[in-house]
Amino acid sequence: MELFQLSRANDVQDAIKAGAASHTAQQGADVRFLAGGTTLLDLMKLNVERPGRVVDISRLPLNGVDALPDGGVKIGATARNADLAHHALIRDAYPVLSQALLAGASAQLRNMATTGGNLLQRTRCVYFRDNAMACNKREPGSGCAAISGFNRTQAILGVSDACIASNPSDMNVALTALEAVVHIQGTRGARSVAIDDFFLLPGTTPERETVLEPGDLITHVTLPPPAEGSRSLYSKLRDRASYEFALASAAVVVTVTGGRVSHARIALGGVGTKPWRSREAEAALVGAPPDTASFRRAAVDALAGARPQSGNGFKVELAQRCLVHALTLATSAA
Repeated sequence: MELFQLSRANDVQDAIKAGAASHTAQQGADVRFLAGGTTLLDLMKLNVERPGRVVDISRLPLNGVDALPDGGVKIGATARNADLAHHALIRDAYPVLSQALLAGASAQLRNMATTGGNLLQRTRCVYFRDNAMACNKREPGSGCAAISGFNRTQAILGVSDACIASNPSDMNVALTALEAVVHIQGTRGARSVAIDDFFLLPGTTPERETVLEPGDLITHVTLPPPAEGSRSLYSKLRDRASYEFALASAAVVVTVTGGRVSHARIALGGVGTKPWRSREAEAALVGAPPDTASFRRAAVDALAGARPQSGNGFKVELAQRCLVHALTLATSAA
């Protein structure tokens, strides 16, 4: 870990001012915001993240979970994962989010990790976390060692010739299926970004993972009201039962009306370079009967664009089976 300056923000504007104060072309923003620190501190110890200044925002009043007048919910950026998972508003109206949070990390980490930090959680690619290896995400232009190396856990959707790193989050997959909106304040004022637009595909610039600019601070996330009569569920497949990242996961929100699927939102995890919304699967489901044949057709459509690497071709079928399983359970509950 390199030396850095630590300061504490007094309010949101103070944090934004500090975040925008230093910027270099090579390293991007030289300032990092600290809330729970469950990812940032690890990466600083590995010298993957090397900020000159860390701004503590953990005491800002951004940790609320509140009902909105339209029936939706507002989730503060510093709301802890454990608190959010067990909150009555989330557990009752958005079970897919509660299940996804409880499927991630460990109880100790969930007690510290925050909503904003989880949105910005970085890949667990072993090459990204090893400074001795080539990684375009860490050092643009150096190459991607994963493409010709160990890539069993890497992405098969949204990959490019520059990067195949998978997004590690469980929470973000559920938020994508719920069509969350990320609210940001920065030097140019406040703006709202749909979560599917918040994350960027690697393309030729894998070092840029989100739409955030230097000084931008995530203040909260909003969820729209649950679709009437909908059921939601999160399914996660991994190498061991706990404290493990997904090889494939599926977040589903489904409504069945008159023996047909009338509403569907599908997101996949563990297989995409970002939380992967599958509009192809959604289109295949709407109007179809909620049966195994329909679910399998939707799953095939969801993985139609997959580009597996030498060691992760198994993820195509694994993700398909995960999605079929999640849809089966969600519609059986109905």
